[in-house]
Amino acid sequence: MTPADSLPLADPVLADLLTGRLARVEERLRDAVTQADTLVDDASRHLVNAGGKRLRPLLTLLAAELGDGSRREVIDAAVVVELTHLASLYHDDVMDSAPLRRGAPAAHEVWGNQVAILTGDLLFARASLTVAGLGPEAVRIQASTFERLCLGQLHETIGPRPGENPIAHYRQVLADKTASLIATSARLGAMFAGCAPEVVSTVMRFGEKIGVAFQLADDVIDLTSDGATTGKTPGTDLRERVPTMPVLLLRELAAGPSGTAVDRDLVALLDSDLSSDHALAQGVAALRRHDVVERTREQAAALAHEAVAELDPLPDGAAKDALVSFAATLVDRAS
Repeated sequence: MTPADSLPLADPVLADLLTGRLARVEERLRDAVTQADTLVDDASRHLVNAGGKRLRPLLTLLAAELGDGSRREVIDAAVVVELTHLASLYHDDVMDSAPLRRGAPAAHEVWGNQVAILTGDLLFARASLTVAGLGPEAVRIQASTFERLCLGQLHETIGPRPGENPIAHYRQVLADKTASLIATSARLGAMFAGCAPEVVSTVMRFGEKIGVAFQLADDVIDLTSDGATTGKTPGTDLRERVPTMPVLLLRELAAGPSGTAVDRDLVALLDSDLSSDHALAQGVAALRRHDVVERTREQAAALAHEAVAELDPLPDGAAKDALVSFAATLVDRAS
């Protein structure tokens, strides 16, 4: 199944078109990660070979259908955003000590932290080579986006400052760490398809909002999935003390006047040693039963609705319908 197959598109012609273009993107990605050195080649290919949803290049191709999606630059832009995303995953998995990525051992588990970090750097270099061919404006956009990716990771690592609301801080982390590249994916697609500036701005706003909704849905999935479809052990974020919206909502509730003993006991459980699989399973099961998970799901759905509302100025047609379906698909994963 290709990424386009998982997106319910009413227009079969558009579905076939996107499938063909995604195949070209995939071919270009494999060429881009090929390295002369055997060790580096294996590490660079690791995440590409593991597959993935390819949501960012898919969004680039979808946004491009609002203009002339057949332009060569659109494919280049789709390759750039996915290479940038893959580069960030090598770094993120080291930062989060994630054992799995896309159902396979994370790169740092196979080759160690230093090789994983340097491989991420190499992939970003390949993304930069590709974006250089798209002109100075594209280079500026990619650089600005990568800056936001780094700031998001940095702020997540440091945590909120004294007096800063942890939930507001986390929403900004999601905007920088996840939504920025999703917004850029849509922006580059529309831009290189020759769309008017107002159309480019519209899909950027859509991407920003759907990007945060996407990550909130992931927060739910981290707790509710069995790991078979996500390739990620349920509760990994809990074990590694990575902030997520359900936990932040729980902490806010437990510290407030309406918090109950049950809420406070659950916070204590999550703050305890979760290194054993049994302890982690207990924490995940208890948090699953709490309504903060449903509240997070509702936040994701509300943001997806806001993202779709951003598309109102666009003309009706297959491309707009596909973007609406894209938004629904991202959030429905958490249902």
